[in-house]
Amino acid sequence: MSVSKIVRKVISTTKAPAAIGAYSQAVQVDQTLYVSGQIGLSPETSDFVGSDVESQTEQALKNMGEILSAANMSFADVVKTTVLLADIQDFARVNTVYQKFFKAPYPARAAYAAANLPKLARVEIEAIAVSSD
Repeated sequence: MSVSKIVRKVISTTKAPAAIGAYSQAVQVDQTLYVSGQIGLSPETSDFVGSDVESQTEQALKNMGEILSAANMSFADVVKTTVLLADIQDFARVNTVYQKFFKAPYPARAAYAAANLPKLARVEIEAIAVSSD
């Protein structure tokens, strides 16, 4: 019996903020990419682009887009996202921005309110993508 070895490829780009802990921006296994949670930090300054949930959501998704691009993928390859919110009342505002990046057929999604997010972010979004190649 042949046992195949799982090959993990770390995906990293300077066009998204560096990890602020012991994790990778993304890890690819075969055709599946696991993108770590992204918050609304500027890659250049590592500061939030704004204090409102809309600007943070937009930047978090721009950061995610850069990571997807580094793996030769796009938002169209995303099959599942998880959205973490500092305040569940922000869901509709986040959803409005989210729809600028994701088009039908939309990925599966879960959304939760979290007691605290890294650096007191208003939103954090993680994703799983599958390459169509």
